[in-house]
Amino acid sequence: MELESLGAYLKTRRDRVTPADVGLRAYGTARRVPGLRREELAQLAGVSAGYYTRLEQGQAGTASQQVLDALAGVLRLDPAETAHLHNLARQPATPRLIRPRPERPHLRVLTLLASLGEAMPAVILGRRGDVLAWNRTGHALVAEHVDFDAPHDLARRPSIPRMFFLDSLTRDLHRNWDELARIHVAYLRLTAGRHPTDARLAELIGELAMRSRAFAALWAKGDVADCTVGTMRLQHPTVGRADVDYQVWLQPESPDHRLEVYTPNDPASADALRLLSDQVVDQQKPEAVHAGAAQHLDR
Repeated sequence: MELESLGAYLKTRRDRVTPADVGLRAYGTARRVPGLRREELAQLAGVSAGYYTRLEQGQAGTASQQVLDALAGVLRLDPAETAHLHNLARQPATPRLIRPRPERPHLRVLTLLASLGEAMPAVILGRRGDVLAWNRTGHALVAEHVDFDAPHDLARRPSIPRMFFLDSLTRDLHRNWDELARIHVAYLRLTAGRHPTDARLAELIGELAMRSRAFAALWAKGDVADCTVGTMRLQHPTVGRADVDYQVWLQPESPDHRLEVYTPNDPASADALRLLSDQVVDQQKPEAVHAGAAQHLDR
């Protein structure tokens, strides 16, 4: 899939800002664009209309931080959208895609995951939303229909974006799927701006755009957002309704990896997560008894 350009992103952001948003009068005349005209944005940002037109058409070369910040201000971009604007401005016009090595979770992150036990569901996610590891409660909460050991096999490693848009069971799990879908796509775009040469990421976005109309429609909107906290409203096949908050712990030694933990946001959901944790622990007991018996026979 062709990577997003600075000009394409500027146009989608320009289209969503109306003259009234920035204090301009429309004088009742018909407008051929949904948002600001190029010359209006240029004037408000303090640059020439010709320069801005070349910038949007990819013919102006690099833009200074001052110009980008001025455009971000007029376009009313939030911090994540502004960061994405700067990321796009830094990338070469035709970046060469590189296939990175498979991601592996850092040992310290795995240790932190293990320390959480099974009372708190948790998942370690890679740059592209691949599940690098999870505890058993995290697995049971978000993807109990997937093999627990799948993250260890590169060929079967679960992809949260793929599951979210291509797996009907994952879609049925989320009562607020539409809201979360927008966040998934917006965060994937932010990631693509940070890593414009990642061939695996480009392939993922292309695959989803081809196979999911919902993804393609959301991607076309051009929205960008960070994803650090939020709420998942679940209809879980085992424990029923549960509303859980997710929060992301970023990892300094592997900044592309995210430890996502889930906590209940009401008493009924706390009971549901407790039941899920108890079931996971109970399922492990026969394995522990079997292993202990085997060790006894070996003596």
